Amino acid sequence: MILLILGFLSTLAVIALIAVAVTQNQPLPKNIKYGIVLDAGSSHTNLYVYEWPAEKENDTGVVKQVEVCKVEGPGISGYSHATEKAGPSLAQCLQQAKEVIPSAQHKETPVYLGATAGMRLLRLQNESAADKVLSSVGSTLRSAPFNFQGARIITGQEEGAYGWITINYLLGNFKQVSGWKKLLHSLKSLSETSGALDLGGASTQITFVSKDLTSESPENQLYFRLYGKDYQVYTHSFLCYGKDQALQQKLARDLQASTSTSNSSLPDPCFHKGYERTINISDFFKNPCTSDKKKQLPFSQLYIKGEGDYQKCRENIQKLFDKSNCPYSSCSFNGIYLPPLQGDFGAFSAFYFVMNFLNLTSEPNPLALNKVTSTIESFCARPWQEVKTAYHHIKEKYLSEYCFSGAYILSLLENGYDFTENNWQMIHFLGKIGSSDAGWTLGYMLNLTNMIPAEEPAGPPLSHGSYVGLMVLCSLVLVSVLLFAWLLFHKPKCLQKGIV
Repeated sequence: MILLILGFLSTLAVIALIAVAVTQNQPLPKNIKYGIVLDAGSSHTNLYVYEWPAEKENDTGVVKQVEVCKVEGPGISGYSHATEKAGPSLAQCLQQAKEVIPSAQHKETPVYLGATAGMRLLRLQNESAADKVLSSVGSTLRSAPFNFQGARIITGQEEGAYGWITINYLLGNFKQVSGWKKLLHSLKSLSETSGALDLGGASTQITFVSKDLTSESPENQLYFRLYGKDYQVYTHSFLCYGKDQALQQKLARDLQASTSTSNSSLPDPCFHKGYERTINISDFFKNPCTSDKKKQLPFSQLYIKGEGDYQKCRENIQKLFDKSNCPYSSCSFNGIYLPPLQGDFGAFSAFYFVMNFLNLTSEPNPLALNKVTSTIESFCARPWQEVKTAYHHIKEKYLSEYCFSGAYILSLLENGYDFTENNWQMIHFLGKIGSSDAGWTLGYMLNLTNMIPAEEPAGPPLSHGSYVGLMVLCSLVLVSVLLFAWLLFHKPKCLQKGIV
């Protein structure tokens, strides 16, 4: 009977030890959330899929990009004459998102569409068409199996600020430190965040934290709380100063300054020698960025002929930046407040695409300004036929504008924002950081995760203390049973009775 009891207790103790160990150490279930953001830009739309754990760090989700899909066709503002086609154009990328995100989580996955400067311009030009385009994309997004959260035109301030959040998140500038590391972190002489320079087709944004930020222009200030810390940033968006609209502005200004009103041919130093382009005058002045420069002309088409003269091109571009009037302590251009530049800057979107094409981003360290200038000047001087042959795989429209775009980027950074030879190397041209694209959408998703309630993290069934205590108890029971059994069947000699 005693033997049975001891065997039972031994078996029970062994089973308990194994069960507790297996249960406590089994892999924890992953609790992943997903979100979709569509960046509806002036020239095209991109769909991004993000994921983050439901357990958040200091109330901000740890978000990473897992998929990007480029929508076929123009940006949604390009459907102003066929608004009903804007929404269906997104269908293919939405299908791709459905395949990436587990079907069980479709209904709870938020989807947002943010339209940028292309739609801001369309709203100025034709508000009714802009509303119809948004209605069309909204209808398509509602019909998808996701949790539709809205399709709207975001402000230039938002675009700049969310781009700043993206850059700093990807560079790890928001990670909080503790203890002695925190003390060292606070002693860093450099700015702990990086500025953001964003260039699109229709607008450009500059955003950074400045220690010299004053209250003289409150509309250029935004406040954020991320990873348990508050940030006050300067931001401004220049509508009509994206690279495509800047080119339209320059052409309108050149046409306005032209002495001859009968000649439909316009020489342009920002295009390669031998390049020709035809522009319809009626379409040209419909644009809100050029409508104020409208000029009565006796011809309906304008013929542009390239000259390939970088210096002359820069002179023409610099006229776009009016620095004659500054009502604040310091300005960028067009009378817009700009505090002194501070810290490093990440330049992305078209800043990166253009400089990368010109092979000015591959060096481990930023190139000197004079090297960048000479490279762009040499490229502009090449005849169009030679350029066309060398880059035959690139669409002619894009290829023909790299000379202008390169010169415009230098003019914007030097003449517009006052970057010089001394602080040029503060600028880092960024396409991707890790696996995520540099742009405003990740910052948008990060900020939106602040609104998602934090969930309790999935943890082991027992606390560490309880687990250790239970293991010790089970082990003691097992050892006690075994010791008792040994004593019972192997009595020590001192306990045995001697034989007389």
